[in-house]
Amino acid sequence: MRLHRLTVAAFGPFAGTEAVDFDALAAGGLFLLRGATGAGKSSVLDAVCFALYGDVPGARRANRLRSDHADPLRLTEVRLELTLGGRRLEIIRLPEQQRPKKKGTGWTTERAQTLLREWAADAGDGAPGWRPVSKSHQEAGEEIQRLIGMSREQFCQVVLLPQGDFARFLRADSEERGKLLRRLFDTERFQQVESWLAERRRAQEAAVQTDQRRLRALADKAEQAAGPAAEPAADWVPGEDETAHPAAADLTGAVLGWAAMLRSGAAEQLAVADAALAGAECAHEEAGRARAAAEELAGRQRRHRESALQAARLAEDEPATERDGRRLAAAQAAVGVESVLRLRESADGAHRAAREEERRHREALARADGADGPGLARAEEPELARAERRLRAEVVRLEAAQEDERRCTALAREQRTADAERRRAEELAEDAREWLEDFEERLAALQEEQTATRAAGARVEQLDARRGEVTQRLAAARRRDGLRAEIADAGPRALGLRAEALDAREHSQDLRERRLAGMAAELAARLRAGEACRVCGSPEHPAPARPAGGQVGAADEDRARAAQTVAEQAADTAERELADLRVREAAAAGAAGPDGAEALAEALAALEREHREASRVAEHLGPLTQRIERLAQEQTARLAALRDAGERSAALTARIQTLHGEQEELAAKVSAARGDAPSVADRSASLARLADRVTALAGAARACAEAAARLKDADGELAAAAVSAGFPNAEEARAVLLPASERERLAARLERHRSARAAVERLLAEPELVAAAACPAADLPGTQARLQGATDRLRRAHAAQDAARRRCEELAGIGRQLAALAASLAPALVRFARINRLASLAAGTSTENRLRMRLESYVLAARLEQVAAAASDRLVRMSGGRYTLVHSDDRGTGNRRSGLALRVVDAWTGTERDTATLSGGESFFASLALALGLADVVTDEAGGMPLDTLFIDEGFGTLDEQALEEVMDVLDGLRERDRAVGIVSHVADLRTRIPAQLLVRKGRSGSTLALARREDV
Repeated sequence: MRLHRLTVAAFGPFAGTEAVDFDALAAGGLFLLRGATGAGKSSVLDAVCFALYGDVPGARRANRLRSDHADPLRLTEVRLELTLGGRRLEIIRLPEQQRPKKKGTGWTTERAQTLLREWAADAGDGAPGWRPVSKSHQEAGEEIQRLIGMSREQFCQVVLLPQGDFARFLRADSEERGKLLRRLFDTERFQQVESWLAERRRAQEAAVQTDQRRLRALADKAEQAAGPAAEPAADWVPGEDETAHPAAADLTGAVLGWAAMLRSGAAEQLAVADAALAGAECAHEEAGRARAAAEELAGRQRRHRESALQAARLAEDEPATERDGRRLAAAQAAVGVESVLRLRESADGAHRAAREEERRHREALARADGADGPGLARAEEPELARAERRLRAEVVRLEAAQEDERRCTALAREQRTADAERRRAEELAEDAREWLEDFEERLAALQEEQTATRAAGARVEQLDARRGEVTQRLAAARRRDGLRAEIADAGPRALGLRAEALDAREHSQDLRERRLAGMAAELAARLRAGEACRVCGSPEHPAPARPAGGQVGAADEDRARAAQTVAEQAADTAERELADLRVREAAAAGAAGPDGAEALAEALAALEREHREASRVAEHLGPLTQRIERLAQEQTARLAALRDAGERSAALTARIQTLHGEQEELAAKVSAARGDAPSVADRSASLARLADRVTALAGAARACAEAAARLKDADGELAAAAVSAGFPNAEEARAVLLPASERERLAARLERHRSARAAVERLLAEPELVAAAACPAADLPGTQARLQGATDRLRRAHAAQDAARRRCEELAGIGRQLAALAASLAPALVRFARINRLASLAAGTSTENRLRMRLESYVLAARLEQVAAAASDRLVRMSGGRYTLVHSDDRGTGNRRSGLALRVVDAWTGTERDTATLSGGESFFASLALALGLADVVTDEAGGMPLDTLFIDEGFGTLDEQALEEVMDVLDGLRERDRAVGIVSHVADLRTRIPAQLLVRKGRSGSTLALARREDV
C-alpha cells in the first residue's frame, strides 16, 4: 500500500481545502509531520483512516469530523489517492453532516457519501481517466479491506502507530494485552472451539443426567409395580440432581439385580393367584348347576299352572265360538251370489250414466244456433246419422269459398300498402326538389368562407416567423440591459481591486527593501557562540548588528507577498469578468437592434393577438372542406332519390289498378257463399260445430241403448245365481253376505281357538309338567344367594390373578428398559469423561493444565512470542545491544491465568526483569521496537500485504542524543524496499535530521498544511 495524495476539506482543524502530495513528501523515504501542539498533526492520520474505513482510530472517535472553523456552505470531504494490490484507486468520503437549507432558513442533514474510483487506461471514451467502481458504503469498504487485508483496528496498530498505545501494550497485564492481540489477530475460531467444547460438555452432561433421571424413574416404576410388599430401592440409586461419573456404571448392575428379585417375587404371587382362581371356578360351576336346576323346576311348575288357567278360559269362550262358526258358514254359501250381484250393480250404474249423457247432448243441440237444432234434438239415431252426413258435405264445400275470401282480404291489404308506398315516393320526390332549389346558393357561401380561411392560414405562417424574430430580439434586449447594469457595477469594482493590488505590490516591495536593509541584524540573530558564521565562517562574533525599530522578518515579507498575490489575482479576475461582460453586452446589442425592450414587448404582444385571431379563423378550414364535400355528396344522393321516386310512383299506380279489378271479382263469389254469416269462415265453423253436436248425440243414444240391454241381462243372471246357492231370492242372499276381510277375521279367530285348545291339552298331558306340579315349590332365592357368593369369589380371584399377571408384565418391560439403559449409559459416561477433560483443558480449569492457559491464550502466546522475537531484532540495535524482549508463560498472581507476559532481558547484568522497570527513554524505544515487530507479524498474518507507507505518531522527546541516533538508524532501515516512513513529532532535533517535512500551522480561522521550504528547516 502506497499513498499518493490526500485532500481534506472542512475536516477536523482544517477549515478550508488542504492537500498533501505524499509522492513529493516521501521521495526521500523519511519525512516529518511537525507543528505546534494541537495544530492537527494526528488529524492527517485520522483523515487517512477515515478515507479507508469510514471511521477514525478508536482513541479519537469522540472528536468531531467536521471543522468548527469551516464555512457552513462548505461540506466536509476527504479524498485519498493510493495504490493497493497494483491498482491505483481514489476514495472520496463525505460523513453525515448538517448544512444550511438551499431554500428558506434552517438546517438539513446531508447523508454520508462514498465513491470508489480506479484509474484505467480506457475510462469509457478511449482516453485514460478515473472509472467508477462503487458508490455503496458497504461494497467500497469490503473491497478496500479485501485489498489491504486488515481490519481498521489492525491498520491503526500496524500503519498508524498511535500515541501511547506502545507503552500501554508494553506495561499492560495479560488480560489487557490479550484484548489488543485479540483485535489484531483473528483468534475468534479458537474461541469458537472453546465454546464448542463447552457446549458439547454441557450437552453430554445433560444427556447423562437425563439417563440418570430415567434410571431413577424406572426404579420408582419397578418399586411401584412390585407393590408395598416388595423390597424398596436402595439409597445407591442415583438421584435426579447427581452428576454422572464413570464409576456409576456399576450401579446399573445392582439395579438390574434388584429388578430381577422383584420379578421373581411377582412370579410366585402369580402362581398363588392361579391356584385360587381354579378353586373359585369349580365352586362357581357347582352353584351355577344348582341354580339352573331350580330355575328349570320353577319354569315347569309355572307352565303347568298357566296351562290350567288357559284351559279354563277356553271353556268359557266355547258358546261364542260356535255362533261365529255358523255365521261364517252362511257367509261362505252366499259367496257365489256376490260376484253376480256386483256385475248387476255395475250395469245399473252404467245405464244411468248413459241416460244422463244422452239427455245432456239433446239439450245442447236444442240450444244450438240455426233452425235445424231444435228439430234434430228430438230425432232418433238413424235421422241423426243422415243429418251428420249432410252437414259434413256443406262444410267441405265452404272450405273452397274460404280460400277466395282470404285472397280477397289479402288483395285489399296489398292495395292499401301500395297506395301508402306511392304517397311516400311522391313526398320524397317533393323533398328532393325543394332541397335542390337552394343547393347552388349554399355551395357558393361555403366556398367563399373556405377562401377566407385559407388566407388566414397563410397569415398564421407569416406571423410565426415574425413572432420568433421579435421574441429573440426581446430576449437579446433584456440580456443587453442586464449586462449593462452588471458592467456599471463591475467597472468601479475592477478599478478598486486594481488599486488595491498596486497598493499591496508597493507594500511588499517596501517590506522587502526594509528587510534587505536590516538583513545584517537578522543574520546576527542566528549567530551562536562557537558556531561558524554563515557569511564569513568565523566562530567569533565580536560586534553583531543590532535590530532597529520596526525590524522586518521573513514571515512579514511572506505575508506581504501572499497578500500581493491574492490582490493581483482578485484584480485580474475582476478585469477578466468585466471584459467578458462587455463582449457579451456587444453580442446582445447586435442581436437586439436599435429598439428598446418595452417597444419590442409591445410589438410582440400585438403579434400574439393577431396570431391568435388568425389561428382561430384558420382552424375552421378543415371543417369547411368537409362540409363542402358532404354538400356535394348530398346533391348526388338527392338527384338519385328524385329519379327513383318518380319511377316507383308510376309502377305502384299500375299495380293498384290491377289489384282493384281482381278484388271486385272475388268479392261477388265470397258474398254468395257467406250468406247471412259475417264471413265464410264463420259460416263454415257454425256448420262444423252443429255437425259435431249431432255426432255426439248419435253416439250417446247408441250407448244408452246398449247399457239398457246389459242391465236386463244382469237381472236374469242374479236371480239364477241366488237359486243355485240355496236362497229363495237375491235379497236373502244379499242379507247374509259379509266382506272378505270380515270372513278372514272370523276364520282366523276360530283357528286360533282350536289351536290354543289343542296346545293346552298337550301341555297338561306332558309327564315332566305333571311330575313338576306334584313336587314342592322350587327354592330360587337360596340358589341365587349361593351363586352370587361363588361369583364374587371368582371375581376376586380373577382380579388378583390379573393384577399378578400385569405386575409380571410391567416388571418384565421395566427390566428390558433397564437393560437397554445400562447398555447405553456406559458409553455415554465414557464420552462425557472425554469431552469434559478436553473442555477443561481448553478452558484452562483442569488440574492437568498447570499454567491454567486457555486455548485462545495459547494461540495468542505463540503470536506474542513471534512479536517479541521480531521486536528484539530492532530493540538490540536501539539499545546498543543491551535489551531484548522475551515472552513468558509465568502464571499471574491469585487466580489470574498465564500465557501473555512480557519480560525484558538486560545483557549487561544477565538478568530478566519486568518491562515496567525500564526508564522513560528505554520504555519509548522498547515500545517502538515492540510496535514495529507487531506490525511485521500482523502483516504476515494478513497475507503479506506490502506496506509502502508507515506513520509513527509517538513522542521522541524522552530520548537523549545517542538514543535518538540509534532510533533514527532503525527508522532509516524501514525505508528499505522503497518504503516511506512518516514521523509525527515536534522534537526540534528531528527538523535538522529529516529534510522532507509537512508543516501544520494553526490559527484562529483553522489550521493549514504546507511543504516546508529549505530556509524553514
